[in-house]
Order: sequence, then C-alpha cells, then structure tokens
Amino acid sequence: MEPSAVMIAQRPAGSARALEASAESIPLADDSADAVMALLTVHHWSDLEAGMGELRRIARQRIVVLTFDPDINHRFWLLDEYLSEATAFDDTRAVAVDRLVSLLGGARVEAVPVPHDCTDGFLAAFWRRPEAYLDPRVRAGISLFAQTSDDVIQPGLTRLADDLSSGRWHRRHADLLDREALDVGYRLLVADV
Repeated sequence: MEPSAVMIAQRPAGSARALEASAESIPLADDSADAVMALLTVHHWSDLEAGMGELRRIARQRIVVLTFDPDINHRFWLLDEYLSEATAFDDTRAVAVDRLVSLLGGARVEAVPVPHDCTDGFLAAFWRRPEAYLDPRVRAGISLFAQTSDDVIQPGLTRLADDLSSGRWHRRHADLLDREALDVGYRLLVADV
C-alpha cells in the first residue's frame, strides 16, 4: 500500500503490485492478514493513532514497523552537518519509538544497522557513499529531499560537494570508511497480537 502515485511510479519494474491507499483507512477486512508491515512511513501519516489502529485491526498475528529514532537519526552526519534546517522540518513529523510501542500495545525493539552497500534508497542508505546525495535521482526517492524546498536543501548540498572535492568530508569521517554497517537510528518494532 502506498498513498503516493509518485512513489508508486518510481517502483522498479517487477515489484509487487502496489495499492494506492493510506494507512488511516486500509481497504482490507478485520483480521485479514497474518502479518502487516509499515516501512519508514509512520512519520508521513496524517493520523498516527488511526493508522496504528488499522494495522492492529487487520493483523491476526504480527505487526512489524520499521521506523527511526529521531534522537539518533538526526545525529547522522548528513543531517547534523549539512541539512540541519531540513531536520527541523523533519522533527515536526518524527515519532518517538516509545510512542509507537505504546500504540502497538507493546513491541520488541531491535536496532537495524545499515550496511555500507545498502541498495535501498532511504535517507541513510548512502552513509559511506556521500557523493550519492548529490545525485538528483537518489534524492528523488528520499522523502526528506522531496518534501523540503530547494532553498533549504541546496546550501547544504553545496557545502557537501565542496567538502567532497576538497577531501574535507573524507578527513572528517575517516572512521566511517572501513565500517561495514552503521547504526543511524533505524529501529524495527515487532508486536505479536
């Protein structure tokens, strides 16, 4: 399920069929799915309580939510050093993990480190490949970029480009270059219903 026709159109050929609908009103019957997942989406919902209620309504056995802990995620170098103004916007939508656990009626919380060669295009997927953030095609699939004006984004991207060309980024983040994975705040919530 995806509420955005733009995001549906960006899905690779051969992807599973996507239903254009919102989490707040899922067009499925009660107890109709063994398990349901919400992947990096809850911060986009207009009514968090309604969306979580819908997940609980349709799930027979398990609910899995991949989200981010804003306190950790916003310390990610891209946000902290280059896009702090965009992070302020993101803060208005971010949802605390504890609140989600409560809305689920309890859940196990697991850290999800991001591998250095992650092929998905979410925000921190390119933590060890900073030049990717300069590519408009990469940014098009990341909601923070898509939903924040260029006036806010462009100065940070210009600084990033300058830091990459001067070698300053690589000197500042040399500790990242040999890491296989990084915890940038992504969390998996697993609730058995």
